[in-house]
Amino acid sequence: MKFYIIAGERSGDLHGSNLVKSILKKNSSATFRGFGGDEMQATGMHLVMHYNQLAFMGFEAVINFYKIVRYMKECKKDILTYQPDALILIDYGGFNRQMAKFGKANGIKVFFYIPPKVWAWRQARAWQLKKNVDHMFVILPFEKEFFKKYDFEVDYVGNPVLDAIKAFIPNPSFLSDNNINTQRSIVALLPGSRKMELEKIIPVLAEVVKKNSDLQFVVAAVKNLSATLYQPLREIQNVKFVYDSTYDLLTHASAAIVTSGTATLETGLFKVPQVVVYKAGSLEYAIASRVVMVSYISLVNLIVNKLVVKELIQDKASSTEVGAELKLLLEEGSYRNTMLIEYDKLYQTLDTGSASENTANLILKYMTD
Repeated sequence: MKFYIIAGERSGDLHGSNLVKSILKKNSSATFRGFGGDEMQATGMHLVMHYNQLAFMGFEAVINFYKIVRYMKECKKDILTYQPDALILIDYGGFNRQMAKFGKANGIKVFFYIPPKVWAWRQARAWQLKKNVDHMFVILPFEKEFFKKYDFEVDYVGNPVLDAIKAFIPNPSFLSDNNINTQRSIVALLPGSRKMELEKIIPVLAEVVKKNSDLQFVVAAVKNLSATLYQPLREIQNVKFVYDSTYDLLTHASAAIVTSGTATLETGLFKVPQVVVYKAGSLEYAIASRVVMVSYISLVNLIVNKLVVKELIQDKASSTEVGAELKLLLEEGSYRNTMLIEYDKLYQTLDTGSASENTANLILKYMTD
């Protein structure tokens, strides 16, 4: 079997690599080609384009519209040359919705693993997904019920983030390797993996750090981003940086300040009390606030459908409010303990076996139907 996989972001690369491994366990002769990253390439997939050329966010996508169109044309041409038995699309909604349409039009079976969050905004796009996708594998429990409203029966496969956390083996020398003081509490800073996110939130984090000189802060930094984006934090004495070691950091952290995204769920599953922060450009935020159709932005709150972790968005993402919330998270007491109890419930909700193995089994089953 020949599969063409498209993942346009770092998290998709990780989940894609685990899916490839799971398929190969069942069918060792399967071959893979596509867009992804280092993790997918390490499984033996032929990498056509790295996700770091594709990871545009918000208005970055608008500015780089023609570049994205060019990449899409290259991708379509490569698919037709490769002639896969199926497309496997992983997240990266804007790009992959178009690739699903292309696959369907060319008689290629289309699987979508981790589909676009159409339940959050532009819900009518669910009809487009139903039309162009043969089988969809969702990773949030409420998504199955959402798509039923569109007469689209999808498969809930569990959550790949939990898979990655279960498979994670902590580095026993992480603290000493990074010269982190074992006698002081660690506050993890997870500012995101996109340039625009860092530009907005790093200055806020720097102010929080300056006001809490008694605490030890460690930044989960990303190597493929410019070091200058982190500069406001580099200038502060009680800040350290670690690269590609987020899970090791969360293993030891007492609290975390997290930019909205998958990291909020990872932090919750590691059972680290957190505050979620997010800032966007004024125009981008004005548009989003009118079209977003969910009550929360963090995956923790969305999955349990109530406010478990505080969300400080836009003007509320100030050093004063973030700092005040951080103090509550670090104090032993009912506020911190209640959050930890809710994290236990979150873990149990998502613990339905391996998402990648469940998805691999279903893909191979549907390939022979």
